[in-house]
Amino acid sequence: MQIFGIGIDIVETARIDDSIERFGDRFLDRVFAPSERAYCDKMKFPARHYAARFAAKEAIAKSFGTGIGEHLGWADMEILRSPEGGPHVVLTGDGAEFAAKNGITEIKISLSHADDYAAANAMAICG
Repeated sequence: MQIFGIGIDIVETARIDDSIERFGDRFLDRVFAPSERAYCDKMKFPARHYAARFAAKEAIAKSFGTGIGEHLGWADMEILRSPEGGPHVVLTGDGAEFAAKNGITEIKISLSHADDYAAANAMAICG
């Protein structure tokens, strides 16, 4: 096992809540998969959960060393819950292609959120 990269991000929950209020489905559909939306929308405070997933996607992009853009888009990452309840990442499209090309076989993530902030870290692992 070798670490390809690590990433961390913190997001103000109010920033995500404001984007949801201002742009609605246009923002949500651009950044989050239907499964992520279904999960977050059923929560008492959806913006906290959206913010944690937003931070996770930013952290993953940092662990890849690419940022969000040419090699990794918002829609290329899906943050799901494992049967045990922990978060895990599913990559598709350019994200899956980049991971395969660079030998990334797993991404470990951790999420946290409170009233005002959400944070996440990610570790991209090879082999």
